[in-house]
Amino acid sequence: MSRRYGTTSTFSPPPVLQPAPVAPPPVIQPPAPVPVPEPVAQAAELIPETAERLGSEADRKKSWMDRLKAGLSKTSSNLSLLFVGARIDEDLYEELEAALLMSDAGMDATQYLLDALRKKVKEDKLLDAAEVKAALKVLMTDMLRPLEKPLELGRYEPLVMMIAGVNGAGKTTTIGKLAKHMQTYHQSVLLAAGDTFRAAAREQLMVWGQRNNVTVISQESGDPAAVAFDAVQSGKARKMDVVMVDTAGRLPTQLHLMDELRKIKRVIGKGMEGAPHETLLVIDGNTGQNALAQVKAFDDALTLTGLVITKLDGTAKGGVLAAIARTRPVPVYFIGVGEKIEDLQPFKADEFVEALLG
Repeated sequence: MSRRYGTTSTFSPPPVLQPAPVAPPPVIQPPAPVPVPEPVAQAAELIPETAERLGSEADRKKSWMDRLKAGLSKTSSNLSLLFVGARIDEDLYEELEAALLMSDAGMDATQYLLDALRKKVKEDKLLDAAEVKAALKVLMTDMLRPLEKPLELGRYEPLVMMIAGVNGAGKTTTIGKLAKHMQTYHQSVLLAAGDTFRAAAREQLMVWGQRNNVTVISQESGDPAAVAFDAVQSGKARKMDVVMVDTAGRLPTQLHLMDELRKIKRVIGKGMEGAPHETLLVIDGNTGQNALAQVKAFDDALTLTGLVITKLDGTAKGGVLAAIARTRPVPVYFIGVGEKIEDLQPFKADEFVEALLG
């Protein structure tokens, strides 16, 4: 203790120190026995599950190819029969030219394929009809390959898609199928019923919304651009992954309605900078060369980013994709062969040509 001048401090006795308690030594338990794995039994249990999953995937692909072949059977039968026991001569080329034109391939694509096939036959000295058919399949696949492009999800929050098309193309039904397709990739979807001129269109979209458990922004009457703007704002506020805006069906020759489409696109851009990120055109696969005219008109008006070809289900000819590839190669994201949700699948050039030529 210390003492300060002018003050005194009271001394306390030092505390009594107690010895620290000694902890008992830890009890060491013997290690638990390690169970011996049974690799053979475990592997046996996994094999049926894996086989079932792979088998199911293979079955789905086979089912899709069967439906696609059935949808394109009108053209497939005409083209395939040409090569049965055929001689490689000028008659074959003339019959092939007629079959391609009848399939709605158009003059430009038909001439390109014929010229390329003649060159291939000459260079490789092909003498067998099956070899010529195989060469045509390769040429057609290469022609359609630029149309094959996947729809990329997750690039924006939300990804805003504007859907256009003429009346009767299956636009509203396609939107419902696309919504379901995106949900399988864990995307939250919001729909906008921008076709305010046709009450049935709104009701149809509402049905698809209920079926897929998807919210639909709708107004009984009003400006389609306002509905689109509200949907984009709602999609941003709710942090949705995808917003799809339906628009009224119209013909490319209806200039005042095409102008309104441009207005909708501008207003969507005001709701979100850079939107719409995808501008799709839905085309009825049965419309032949008219489909090419639609692609040109809507692309000029809206700058399309993708196409959806519907109704390739028996009466469609399918050759119009070759015309599109040669004249206005806008990517084909999806093709549809029926009314079911699984009847809408991503476009793949090799599958399409296989169904077309067999």
